[in-house]
Amino acid sequence: MAERVIYAMYDDDETLKTGAKKLVSGGVHISDVFSPFPVHGIDPIIGVKHTRLGIVAFMLGLTGLLLAVFGFKLLMIDEWPINIGGKPNFSLMENFPAFVPIAFEFTVLFAAHGMAIIYLLRNKTLPGMPADNPYPRTTDDRFVMEIRMSENHMAASEIHAKIKETGVIEIEEKDYVVIK
Repeated sequence: MAERVIYAMYDDDETLKTGAKKLVSGGVHISDVFSPFPVHGIDPIIGVKHTRLGIVAFMLGLTGLLLAVFGFKLLMIDEWPINIGGKPNFSLMENFPAFVPIAFEFTVLFAAHGMAIIYLLRNKTLPGMPADNPYPRTTDDRFVMEIRMSENHMAASEIHAKIKETGVIEIEEKDYVVIK
């Protein structure tokens, strides 16, 4: 199934932001923005939801902490209690200060690596995956707004007229193949 998509290209990030504000206030829904670097402040303008990556990082860190506590309880307290430096080896609570660095490192390890892997999977940017940007020049010096016709309730000519008022340098309309 094909869908009509309008791509509006800009050569400056501030022009892009002011154009996006003007289009959104005019009732045009902007699906995505492609840029060579992060454009700060564009997310609230086009209505991008906040990420849940922080919650996922907390859950991954908690998993690492629990695995570390389970590991040193099992290995250093229950299975192979070794008296190292005169520390008591029969209770987890008495030994816990010695295990704080291990617990911290496991928490950081799981949170950092887990976030990186989930970020790459979520954004489909694993090594070898094809790029999903409509214009190769968005990686160099251009900024592109993607406006899907199915998300807007006005004619394409009306959207084109509104885009031309925003300082756009190029407008292109394409068929986008939706794979489900």
